Amino acid sequence: MKNAGSAENRIAVGDLVHHYADAVVRRDADQWAATWAPDAVWELGKGRRVEGREAILELWNNAMDGFKAVVQNVVNHGASLDDESGSGIGRCYIQESWWRADDSKGILLAYYDDAYIRVDGDWLFASRELVIQYGGPQDLSADFQNAWA
Repeated sequence: MKNAGSAENRIAVGDLVHHYADAVVRRDADQWAATWAPDAVWELGKGRRVEGREAILELWNNAMDGFKAVVQNVVNHGASLDDESGSGIGRCYIQESWWRADDSKGILLAYYDDAYIRVDGDWLFASRELVIQYGGPQDLSADFQNAWA
């Protein structure tokens, strides 16, 4: 993906990605919800598609109830933005370590395919589609979902 758009807008979208991850770590629902456009779409795979900020937040809160702790790290991120239209796309790789309410622990390696939109001067997620590469024990003993062979 070619990075396009002004440096100022690319920094703003990078900040958006990091505000999202920070809100996950701190379970800050208000900050997390503020990263989404009102009519956003969140796709989590396996037929899980949610539309609208309020429905997205409800799903997130319900999912977070299943965890004692989550640490989400942004591994890398690239974006291509159209400054004039206030829209763009990007890909954000994440590594997440989790501790579930049932005391199991593991990691998630994944990326988000993102669409961004500028609303009242702020860059927000228009959509995020989660693509899981690996989810399982920390020792990486489970199968990778993107195995080449």
